[in-house]
Order: sequence, then structure tokens, then C-alpha cells
Amino acid sequence: MAVQEARQGADTGGHAGGCACGDCPVGAREGHRRAVAEFLSKRDEFAAGQGLPVAVAHSASASRQWVSEELTQSADVVAERGRLEGEAWLARLWVRTACAVWAAVLALLLTQSLTATGTGWTSARTAGLLAALVTAGALTAASWFHRARGGALAPVIGEDNRMSTSRTVAAGWVLLVAYAVLVLAGRLAAASGRAERDALISGLDLARGAGVVTVLAVVCGIAVLVRRVVGTRVTGQRLQKVRAHRPSAADLLTDDAGRGAFADIQYVVISAVALLFAAVRLARRPDQLPDLPWGLAVVVLVSAATYLAGKYAEGGRPVIHSVVRAREAGDLDGPIRTGDDIEIRGTGFVPPGAQTADRLSRMVVRIGAVNVHVPLVPVTGGFSNPTDTVLTVPVPAEVEPGSVEVQVVTAAGVATNRCVVEVTE
Repeated sequence: MAVQEARQGADTGGHAGGCACGDCPVGAREGHRRAVAEFLSKRDEFAAGQGLPVAVAHSASASRQWVSEELTQSADVVAERGRLEGEAWLARLWVRTACAVWAAVLALLLTQSLTATGTGWTSARTAGLLAALVTAGALTAASWFHRARGGALAPVIGEDNRMSTSRTVAAGWVLLVAYAVLVLAGRLAAASGRAERDALISGLDLARGAGVVTVLAVVCGIAVLVRRVVGTRVTGQRLQKVRAHRPSAADLLTDDAGRGAFADIQYVVISAVALLFAAVRLARRPDQLPDLPWGLAVVVLVSAATYLAGKYAEGGRPVIHSVVRAREAGDLDGPIRTGDDIEIRGTGFVPPGAQTADRLSRMVVRIGAVNVHVPLVPVTGGFSNPTDTVLTVPVPAEVEPGSVEVQVVTAAGVATNRCVVEVTE
């Protein structure tokens, strides 16, 4: 019911600019914040053994199931509010990206004005400023046309709603080379002598810009190849991907779980340093493409190869190692019977980025022909079930005695191997 109200609220447009109701795009952030606070309060309350109805308090299995259902419904509300907040955040991002682009143009103008003291204003400075204006205008137009998808950042946001490291690095090199060509075009248009025009045209020779052209080709190729690799591995169920709440700059340096990723960090850092060096070379010699030294170019290529190898190495299918009967203190040892809890041990049950309750509640265990939803067991600050290596689920009465297959389906929709267990009456 609350999810339907959130969707209906998103369609209303009569809320004032300071709305904080959470039922419209204007107040989406406040609505998401309130939903998260309510969910955390409810989870910690259940973890402390409070809030249970008398009708289910006498039965451990019944109370666990009731708590799991309550938390699942609350988590669905949080997920819906988060989706609305993410869409509203993306819609506002295009204005911020446009402002950042024009702020960079203003910073370039101030820098040129300060450095022109004593040496005077040159045609190269004019060409550089005009090239910046053209680039900023193009990015602003692109921001407006893609305003619902993050503005100028739309091309570097991946299908999983995260900032793509490979696309961002490639976009940085594309912008630098495009800006350098525009600077040369502006100087060529203003050149009056034939010798000056010939010198500017020779500045585009491959012999002078071989390093930067090679790096540009490699990073753009890697951006395309990484998308293909990730898509193929996801389709082949060798990589688990879940959609993020919204893109973030931290995505460039972390994996899907928010942990720092060495391959991504070294690629971004080395590429940023090389881009800065190339920009300085362009500022010092605006009559040719940035002549990136081969030593630095090779460093960037090694970094790119490391990043690509990291993409090939990440991921893996979830695997069941064993299934045993869950035993509490004081219980007698025995076979698995209907109504008992079973403990599924393995790895990869919780995909990176799927640690939120709405994702955890989507996990399913197939026991024979019966689909059993994994119950959420809250503890202070999180959940004790499910985890990435252990799942605990009850064996329902609908399971026929005999040999049955057990299989886990993760929140990413990837199914594990099958494990055969014996269920007795």
C-alpha cells in the first residue's frame, strides 16, 4: 500500500518548492530519508525482541516469518522511495554538470588573464578560450538533451546505474584531444602567413602526437571491450550485477560493494596524472597536439591492461558447498525432516551491492519443486540471515520425503549448482 502511495505521489506536480512530504519528486530526498529511518528503527526493534504480536510470540518459526514479512514490506517502501530519489537526483544533475563546465571555462579565463601579465594577450590564448567556449556549449547542449539521465555525465553512467571507470577515463582523453584540435583550428583560422599555417598543420602530424593518439585509441577500445566483457559475463551467469540506487563519483574507485578496487584506483590515478601532463604540454605548446612522451604513454597502457585484467578476474558464480540440518542448542541430532531448518553453506550468495534488505528479501531457495523465500533475521546493525556464505531456511511441509535437490537463486537472478539432500518424514 505504501509503495502504491509513493508511485501515485510521484505523478503529482502540485507540491511547492519546499515540499518535504516525500510523495513527489521535489520531496523525494526527504521521503527516502524518512523511509530509511523507519526501516532501521523497525529492524533494530525486532532485533531486540520487541514489537512481536502475542499470536506469534510463542513460536520461533512463526515469529521469524512474521518479522521477515514485515521487514520485507518496509524494505520495498525504502527501495521505491530510493528509486524516486535517484530519478529526481539525476534530473537535477544536468544543471550541476552545466554549471561545473562553465565554472571550468571561467577558471581558464582567469588563469589566462593572470598569466598574460607581462607577456601580453596572444592569439593562442584567444584560440584556447574560444575552444573552451565551443566545448562548453556542446556539453551544455548535451546536458539538456540528456537531462533525465544525468546531463553531460549520461554517457559515462553504466547500465547498472553506476559511474563507469573505463568510460570516464576514455571521455577525459576524448575531451582533451577534441579541445586540442579546436585550439589548432582556431589558430589556423586566425593565421595570416602561409608559413604559420603550414606550421600549425604540421602540428597535427602523427609523428608529433603518436603518444597521445595511441593512448586515446587504447582507452577508447578498452571502454568498448569492458562493456562487452561485463555484458557477456552477466549473460553467462559468471558475474552478478545489481542496479545501484544512483551513480556516485566513488564508483570510479570502488567495486559494486563500495570497497576500494586496486585495478580501478590505479587506472584513474595514472590516467589523471597523464591527462594533467598532456594539458600542461598543450598549454606550453599550443601549436601542436600534446606530445605525450612514450615512457608516460607506456605507463598508461600498462595501467589500462591491468584494469582490463581486473575486469576479467572479478566475479564468479555462487556455489553451494553443502547442506546440513540446522541445530540449536539442546536439539538432538537427526536427519532432515519437513519443518526443520536447513543450513546451506557456500559462497557468493549475496552479490556485491545487494546488501540492502530489499535485495536480500529477493533471495529464493528451491527445495525440490518448492520455492522458499529466505527469511530476514535482524540483528543490531544488520542481518544474521542471509549472509554471503550461509543461508538458513525452513523445509516446508509441501516438500515430499526422499531425495530432493536444493538450489539458491540470488538477488541478481543467478542460480547456483544443485545439491541433493535426503528428507525424511
